[in-house]
Amino acid sequence: MIRKVLLVVLLLVVVLLGYASTKPDSFSVERSIDIAAPPERVHALINDFHAWEAWSPWAKLDTAMTVTYSGPPSGVGAVYEWTGNSSVGAGRMEITSSTPGTSVGVKLDFLKPIEGHNVTTFSLTPKDGGTNVRWLMEGPATFMTKLMMTVTSMDKMIGPDFEKGLQQLKATAESAPAATAPAAAPAVDSTAAPAATPVVGPPAP
Repeated sequence: MIRKVLLVVLLLVVVLLGYASTKPDSFSVERSIDIAAPPERVHALINDFHAWEAWSPWAKLDTAMTVTYSGPPSGVGAVYEWTGNSSVGAGRMEITSSTPGTSVGVKLDFLKPIEGHNVTTFSLTPKDGGTNVRWLMEGPATFMTKLMMTVTSMDKMIGPDFEKGLQQLKATAESAPAATAPAAAPAVDSTAAPAATPVVGPPAP
């Protein structure tokens, strides 16, 4: 009896592994949102990893998470590394491309709990006086990823996080104060006669 059970279990494992091997070799997850803020303001919140603390869907999952910044403060070459609990794992992000008000490209390396190397792209498009933000993640599907895809999908696993992050990005961008232009200097009338210069002389007797 035990032998039959073991054979059935072995057969199920073989079938599962075979089914997993038929899954796609890559994956993509995409979400978008309209934000009532100019592209430049939204771009600044994505282009600076320090600003991610205000809107990232993963930033508050582990309050004891260790974060390290390196490289330039923002833009191409900026690096964000993290180590935390099982909810956030460990990994590294690096901005690889950045076009002001238009897009930000990020190389995303997950190290724990499951290793993965993906590319994330934020595309910004002006829309109705605001900005449409498209968040796309693409990457190869490892065999472990394919195993997970036999019971769920990367879209179902990551999509809700993207939706939460975009909603928080929207709230952050729309609540940020607009840039204030410097006060203009008083106008000078070049046609006006110059003010009289007081004459200083000896005191009156």
